[in-house]
Amino acid sequence: MASVAGVSRATVSRVINGVPTVDPEIVEIVSRAIDETGYVPNLAARSLVTRRTGSVALVVSEPPEQRSPLPFLERLFTDPYVGRVTAGAQTVLRPRDIHLAIIPADPPAHDQVVRYVRQGHVDGVLLITSSSADPLPARLAALSVPLVLSTHTTLPGVAWVDLDQAAGGRLAAEHLAGSGRTRLAMVAGPDDAPFGHARLQGFLAGVRAVGLERPEVVTADFTRPGGEAAARALLAARPDVDGVFAANDLMADGVSTALRAAGRDVPRDVAVVGFDDSSVAAQAHPPLTTVRQPVEDMAAAMARLLLDALRQAEEPGGSETFVPELVVRASG
Repeated sequence: MASVAGVSRATVSRVINGVPTVDPEIVEIVSRAIDETGYVPNLAARSLVTRRTGSVALVVSEPPEQRSPLPFLERLFTDPYVGRVTAGAQTVLRPRDIHLAIIPADPPAHDQVVRYVRQGHVDGVLLITSSSADPLPARLAALSVPLVLSTHTTLPGVAWVDLDQAAGGRLAAEHLAGSGRTRLAMVAGPDDAPFGHARLQGFLAGVRAVGLERPEVVTADFTRPGGEAAARALLAARPDVDGVFAANDLMADGVSTALRAAGRDVPRDVAVVGFDDSSVAAQAHPPLTTVRQPVEDMAAAMARLLLDALRQAEEPGGSETFVPELVVRASG
């Protein structure tokens, strides 16, 4: 193939491996020769030289304490969040011919995941975790493999991407109060979910700032059935509630369903606000007002941080915080 392109084998290697210092005209010549000859690199041989697999793992970690009666894999593949993360990461990885391996990791599989990464099957890890008690981030951080988390972390040398979660909670409070709602409540996430806790604290701060009484708060497990059960508990504790903020769209949809089943019109009697702006929000009945989390952009940022670390052959250490926005629809 080098002879067809009229260049040396070393130059062909540099083009195939994406070395940025190669002259663009040479890249074009070699690319045409690759197309003409149908050349396919020997990935096994290439990995021996580069010590790279051309793959990264997207690990979705389950907290050690199960918080939902639904099986982990059922929740994993029905939650739009994971699909959005995958899509966002792929926009960065796919053009670079890097394969994304999606690895579910409930607690029984944690040891297996650590072994898989330690044995060099992937070049780096994008890790989704929702619990401050999850031991997997620290275990993966101890390996000599670049790691990027989907939430703020204080682990040394570990990059992360997050949203200003508390600002999102404040947006929800300001919106509900601004639309004339005065008897507010929140369906919060589990206590050990840092992003859920931040959304709750932001909502409480927003409610205080507008001079309303402390809202009723119940917790649920980020699922639709969890939101329905929480709404029933809210109505029992605060039957005059007129505005509810739920910590994600799945729970908000469950809240809306339970309210309507109890004879409450949404939004005339009770306004409902979700969080994420996932496909659930647009498809709900009525469509949900929600705090938008740009998940695809955040996942792309995670992938870029990981690639930066791979290019520099060192652990990542950067971080990026995104800003939430309110998306107003028919639920209040």
